[in-house]
Amino acid sequence: MRTNCFTESQLQEFQRTGHVTIDHLFDASTIETVLEDLTIWSGQFVNTLAPGEQQWFLERGDENGKTLRKLDHPAFHRKPFRELATHTSLKPLIEQLLGSPYHLFFSQVFMKPPEAGSPKPIHQDNFYFGPDNLDATLTVWIALDDATLTNGCLHYCNHHQHEVLPHFAPENEPYNLQIDTTHFDQLALTPAPIQSGGVSFHHGNTPHFSAANQSKKSRRAVAFHYLRNDAALIHSGLEYDPAMRMDIR
Repeated sequence: MRTNCFTESQLQEFQRTGHVTIDHLFDASTIETVLEDLTIWSGQFVNTLAPGEQQWFLERGDENGKTLRKLDHPAFHRKPFRELATHTSLKPLIEQLLGSPYHLFFSQVFMKPPEAGSPKPIHQDNFYFGPDNLDATLTVWIALDDATLTNGCLHYCNHHQHEVLPHFAPENEPYNLQIDTTHFDQLALTPAPIQSGGVSFHHGNTPHFSAANQSKKSRRAVAFHYLRNDAALIHSGLEYDPAMRMDIR
């Protein structure tokens, strides 16, 4: 693990493309602590999941009702994730890209189980969040497993969108808001594979997606979503509970 500041070149990359990645920000011991807790939490969660919540949290077509797609609010519910979201190695990097003060308003774990993890369609986080200032959100995506071309690494648009594009939700998939296909010709996306412990940072307007996990290994990751304190979520695509807010000091 290392404490970092972005180089001028990395800051320029973020301004140009809307995303930047740092390898090996967190060491294996830190990630292992998080994964151990995730194993405990996911087992508890799936055994208490109500039928009405299954479409949100389980992989579609899951016959045994045990294959988790995601978990919400890990930083609020679990100490190891909370410590990761507020880690001293992370905070100066967030401040360089977002400014301060800021807070964490949402977090989620993506499970991407082996040979079952579904794709996440192309989207912009700011359509989900609906901030009054499009530059006031930042997503920090931490690889808990190696994220590769075969298990569903992120793919990013290599030019920074200055507007939020139209999105839609497929039938029976209200959680899968995605960019309308009429806008696909605007986007040129490239993969961003990353090893466990690496971190990708992206602007809320940066289009991105992840493919299905076609490998025999998990591709677990956690995303922390931060909002500058001088901004507010005013027309979100989904609901975000303000009681889950975590101020970062």
